[in-house]
Amino acid sequence: MSPKAKIALVAAVCAAPIILGTLAYMFGWAGGASGNYGELIAPQPLVGAPFHALRGKWVLVTFDPAACGAECEKKLYFVRQVRRAQGKDAERIERLWLVTDRGAPSSELTRAIEGTRIVPAEANIGKAFPGEPTQHIYLVDPLGNLIMRFPCDPEPSKVIKDLQRLLKYSHVG
Repeated sequence: MSPKAKIALVAAVCAAPIILGTLAYMFGWAGGASGNYGELIAPQPLVGAPFHALRGKWVLVTFDPAACGAECEKKLYFVRQVRRAQGKDAERIERLWLVTDRGAPSSELTRAIEGTRIVPAEANIGKAFPGEPTQHIYLVDPLGNLIMRFPCDPEPSKVIKDLQRLLKYSHVG
């Protein structure tokens, strides 16, 4: 084999991954799935009294009317359990229930979700949250930015894993 052929072969071997990767990207091959379960949202700063009071903490936010049905109760219970599952990092997470009507939750329910901050939702606050707010559980970072959402009936182990990863690598909150 001539020296020119050897150089051409080495160049082809070195260029092949770049060329093949570019072609794969151009024709729609996206590779593996993302590592998170929750849907990432472009960070949006949230304003309002409940969010200013919780700055410095990760916040799991739910929207539901005060006359909380079975699905709502399940969601609030789930949020409580996800927080507890964080062990020593549980203190870094707060729970916020934004009540979408003028009613008051039953005392039985408030005892069951003790520690959850229950606040009436301000008039247009739901517009800052993408999708139908009652159909999701949202995550707000310690800087007050909305960053992620989960379905209202999520897989607990996957949400716990997402939060553990965030808390592990975050030095804020």
